[in-house]
Parts: sequence; C-alpha cells; structure tokens
Amino acid sequence: MSGREHGRHERIVEIASAVLLALAAVASAWSGYQSARWSGIQAISFSEANAARLESTRASARAGQLAQIDIGMFLTWAEAYSEENEQLDRFLYDRFRPPMKEAVEAWVATRPLRNADAPPSPFAMSEYRLPEEDEAAALERRATAAVETAKESNQRSDNYVLAVVLFASSLFFAGISTKFTGAWVKVAVLCLGAIVFLATAAWVATFPVTVSI
Repeated sequence: MSGREHGRHERIVEIASAVLLALAAVASAWSGYQSARWSGIQAISFSEANAARLESTRASARAGQLAQIDIGMFLTWAEAYSEENEQLDRFLYDRFRPPMKEAVEAWVATRPLRNADAPPSPFAMSEYRLPEEDEAAALERRATAAVETAKESNQRSDNYVLAVVLFASSLFFAGISTKFTGAWVKVAVLCLGAIVFLATAAWVATFPVTVSI
C-alpha cells in the first residue's frame, strides 16, 4: 500500500470511528434518558398501587362495619317480625339502610316463615349489595393493574440500562480502533464496534418510548 493510499485509509477509519463514536454517544444518552423515565413511571405506579390498596382496605373496613350494623338491626327486626310486634317492626324497618330495606322487602316476599325454600336471610338475596364492597374490589383491581405497570416499567428500565452498557461497548471499540498500528486490526476493531452498535440499535428500536411521566 502506497503512502497516499495508506493516508486515505487512515482518514476513512478515523472518519468512520468519529461517526460511530457520535452515534453511540447519542444512543447511549438516549437510552439513559429512557431508563430514567421508565424508572420514574415505575415509582409512580408503585405509589398509585399503594394508595389504591390503602383506599381499598378502608372501603372494605367500612363495608364490614355497615354489614355488622345491618345484621344487628335485622336480628332485632326479625324477632319483632316473627312475634308480630308491628310497632317495633315498623320502627326498625323504617331505619334500615336503602340496600338493606330493598333486600328485606324481597326476602319477605318469599314468605320465609311459611316457605321452606326461601333464602335463609336477606343477606342471601341479590338485592343486598354494599357499594363499599364494589368500591373496594375496584380499587384492588386498580392496585393490581398499577403493580403490573410498575413491573413492566422496571423491566423496560433494565433493558435500557443494558442498552447503555452495549452502546458504551461500541464506544470503546470505536475509540481504541484508531490506537492500533495495523490497518486491518483497526478495521476489524471498528467493524466489531459497528456490529455491536447496529445490533443494539435494532434491539432498542423494538422498545416502547416515553417522553413524559
């Protein structure tokens, strides 16, 4: 190889190395930015899950308290009903909560004192529903969904961290490629860096992207 050809070859390698260094640096910075963003989403999702679980617990506790009140009033009312104490019957009945009153009406319609096939109590009726229980279940589903989002975000953040490491590897190969004296060694090291960069870039292209939390 003549001196001119050698010099041209050196310039090509240097230019290619510079381009690879620039691309790898930008890609590494982008991957680091995405990793930080997904980590933020993970933290927010875990916070949302904890808040939803706390609210679910409160709603469930409230439902339990209301159920105990309904049970206590029903037992007293049932005694008055069976003894045909109309005054106490009406007094308690008028003070039932709306879901309880609806369930009792439906239960009485089954003639429980004479019908052996009647439901055992109003609490076995479909009319008896506690909105707080539905709220607790909905909040628990929200918490579960938030946890799944947090897990996915954590995996995506980890993937971007791995991409940063791989892009840093291509940076390393691009940087040292100009330090060798042998022309073919320079090309081989530069090609290795390019292969690592292109393979990593193709992998990163399949990742979801977020620009805000």
